[in-house]
Amino acid sequence: MAARRLKRVAASQPGFLGLKGARDTAELLGGRRKRVNKNKKKNWNKHIDVNDVEDFLEDVRHQERTTGGLLSEKPDDSLFFLDVGQPQRAEPKEEEEPVEGKRKKRRGPLRIDLILQHDSLVPPPKDVLSYQQPNAKKLRRIAQKAEQLAAKGVVPRRQKRLLNRQPVNRTTKKAVTEANNNPDREYYDIWGQEPKEVGDAWFLQQTGKKRVKRPEKLNEKPSVLPAVEVIAPGGSYNPDFFSHQALLQEAHEVEVKKQKAEDKIERQLAVNREDTATEETIYQEQVEGLVEEDDEEEAAPIEEEEIASVGAITVAEKKTERQRRKERAEKLKWQRRQANRLYNNQRQQLFQLRSIKASIKQQEQTTKDNQKERLAKKEAEKAQPRRLGKLKFQAQDLEVKLSDELAGSLRQLKPEGSILKDRFKSLQKRNLIEPRERAKFKRRHKVKYVEKRAFREIS
Repeated sequence: MAARRLKRVAASQPGFLGLKGARDTAELLGGRRKRVNKNKKKNWNKHIDVNDVEDFLEDVRHQERTTGGLLSEKPDDSLFFLDVGQPQRAEPKEEEEPVEGKRKKRRGPLRIDLILQHDSLVPPPKDVLSYQQPNAKKLRRIAQKAEQLAAKGVVPRRQKRLLNRQPVNRTTKKAVTEANNNPDREYYDIWGQEPKEVGDAWFLQQTGKKRVKRPEKLNEKPSVLPAVEVIAPGGSYNPDFFSHQALLQEAHEVEVKKQKAEDKIERQLAVNREDTATEETIYQEQVEGLVEEDDEEEAAPIEEEEIASVGAITVAEKKTERQRRKERAEKLKWQRRQANRLYNNQRQQLFQLRSIKASIKQQEQTTKDNQKERLAKKEAEKAQPRRLGKLKFQAQDLEVKLSDELAGSLRQLKPEGSILKDRFKSLQKRNLIEPRERAKFKRRHKVKYVEKRAFREIS
C-alpha cells in the first residue's frame, strides 16, 4: 500500500511522465478503472502486479548469495559480534631496528586471491544424472527379496548351484609355481613379446590363423642418412673465414665438374671438318659414272681347275703281333714317364713349402682386402641414392654466399632456398620416393577464340 501511495503522489505532481500507458495514469489519478476478467490466463501477467513477489524473491536470493541462507534462520552468533576495541599491538623490540626501504609483510589475503574466490555462498546444484543407476528400482526389489529369503533361511537357486558344484582338480606344474613365486625370475613383458602359436603349423597356415612372418628387410632403413642434414659451418650468416673458404671450394669443385660434363658432351657432338663435304667432293659425286674411260682394264683369265673325286673305300690294314707289342711298350713307357714326372714334381714341392705358404698367405690377404673393399663399397652405397625409377637423382645446389654477400647479422640475412624443395630432395636422397620431374601441362582441348557480339558491332 505504501508503494502505491508513493506512486499516486508522484503521478499527481505536475510534469511527471509515467512509464505506463495513459489508461494506467488515469486510473492512478482516480479516473475510471478498466474492468478485466482475471479468470483468464492471458490477463494474469498483463493486469496483475507481481512486483512485491519478485522483490521478495530477489531479497531471498540476495540473502542466500551473501550469507548462505535466510537471515531469520541464522543464529545470533553468526550475525553479531562483540566489539571490544582494537587489539593492542606488541611493541617492537629495541634490539631490532627497522630496515629502510623494506615493507612490512601483509597479513591479509591478496587481492588476486579475493578476486578468484566465489562471490556466491549458494552451493552448486546437485547433478542428478550422476546418482542415477539403471534398473535401480528392479535391483532394489531383488535385494529386498534376497534379504527376506535370507531371514527365513532360504538359499537362492543360483547360490545353491554354486555350492553343489564340484571343484575342478587343476594340476599345476611345480616349476611354473616356483617361477611365479621366485623374486629372482627374469622380467616378462606381456606387451613386448608375441603370443606363441599353439597347434600344427600346416593347419594354422591353411586356415589363415597363423601370423604372416614379417620380412627382415622391412625392418631395415632404406638409407643411413639422417632426415635433416646440418649444413656446413661455412653456411652460417657469420661464418669463420676458413670454414667459409672450404665451403666455397666445395661449391667450386661442383661447378667445375658440371662444366667438364658439358664440355665432354659438346666434344662428342662436334662435327669433324675432314668429314664435311666440299664443293669438289660434291662435283665428283654428281659426275660419277657420266665420263667413259678409254683404257679399260683387262680382266685376268680365270684358271679352272679340274677336281676329280675318287670314291675309293679305304680298308684298314690288319696289324701284326709285333706292331701291337711295340704299341703296348710305347704306351707303358709314356705312363712311366708321366708317373716319374708327377713324383718329381711332388718331391720338388717339398722343398718349396716355404714359398707355397707365402703364396697362400698372400692370396688369403688379397682375398681379405677384396672383401673389406667390397664391404666398404657396400657401406658407401647405403649413403648414396639408388636408382628407383627412370630418372637419376640430381643433387640440390649448394646454398652458399660469396664473401661480399655475407650479411654479418641475422637481422640483415635474406632467406634463400625453399623448405618444401629441401624436404622433397631429402626424401629422394633417402630412397623413400623415386626422383621425379614436374608434370608438363598438356592442353586437353584446343583453345577457341570467340569474338563477343558487342565488340563485333563496334569493329
